[in-house]
Amino acid sequence: MSKAKAAAKVDGLAHQIAAVREFNRSYTRQIGVLNREFLKTPFSLAEVRVLLELYYRDSTTAAAIGQSLGLDGGYLSRILRGFARKGLMATERSPTDGRQSLLRLSKTGRRAFEQIEERQRSAVKAMLHTLSPSEIPALVGAMRKIERLLALAPQPKVPYMIRSHQPGDMGWIIHRQGVLYNEEYGWDEHFEAVIARITSDFILGFDPRTERCWIAEREGEIVGSIFCVAKSKHVARLRLLYVEPSARELGIGSRLVDECIRFAQRAGYHKLTLWTNSVLHSARRIYERNGFELVHEEAHHSYGRDLKGQTWDLDLRTPESTANDYSRSA
Repeated sequence: MSKAKAAAKVDGLAHQIAAVREFNRSYTRQIGVLNREFLKTPFSLAEVRVLLELYYRDSTTAAAIGQSLGLDGGYLSRILRGFARKGLMATERSPTDGRQSLLRLSKTGRRAFEQIEERQRSAVKAMLHTLSPSEIPALVGAMRKIERLLALAPQPKVPYMIRSHQPGDMGWIIHRQGVLYNEEYGWDEHFEAVIARITSDFILGFDPRTERCWIAEREGEIVGSIFCVAKSKHVARLRLLYVEPSARELGIGSRLVDECIRFAQRAGYHKLTLWTNSVLHSARRIYERNGFELVHEEAHHSYGRDLKGQTWDLDLRTPESTANDYSRSA
């Protein structure tokens, strides 16, 4: 790596670190971490988090709360003693271990927490009201993405959904494929121009009986797509399969190809064909698993790189229908 590239990489990392720190400062102000009182209550944010742990556990221990919240033991003890003095919490000896005390909120403590919960819901509602209807899902999705990337939350039971295209999707697909193929393969902006032309042709000539686009969406964000477009009366083309790097362990690519194949069969096509490049190894493996056969290869120079283009075909007709077609033609 040249000195210029190394310096640019270091500079880029410095900007990323600064951006994360700025977000942390902004968000801690937003949620009131620095306030001595939280939402005009007599409690700090840390105390509210301890109340939450006590509220949603029938009975627990100080050790369990400290482990869950990552709080210093001495600090947590002071919080719990304060709760006990105010009548917010009751303690009792553990029936299985006399050395441990079980903690639970009193009726007064539960009422106090429920009032705080209502204030929190109102505060979040007021914050969301400043956003447009389209911005709210984007905000929630970004929050969930931060949790997922930093492993702060478990994976959702339904990791993604498949839907048809809608306004705004094509622009996103053009942008993301342009960025990803540049980052992963060094392809230049000419590839982005090709994607723009394909998506434009799809929208302008779209026939839902014979063509389809599938969008994979995860927590409000597009994480993959694929197109089935007509090449001729009996031949369809699979186009623009892509999956975001963050979602490549979920089987989205295989699911999208399955959807494309099933649709092409139902639409009455005899063959599904695609053109790809040999460097796209993951996609090629998916095509091979689904029965596509490599029928042609040719070297070319495109997108600023020397590449090997490949044509893959899948016969969509059953052996029986193929035999019938042959007998009729004979």
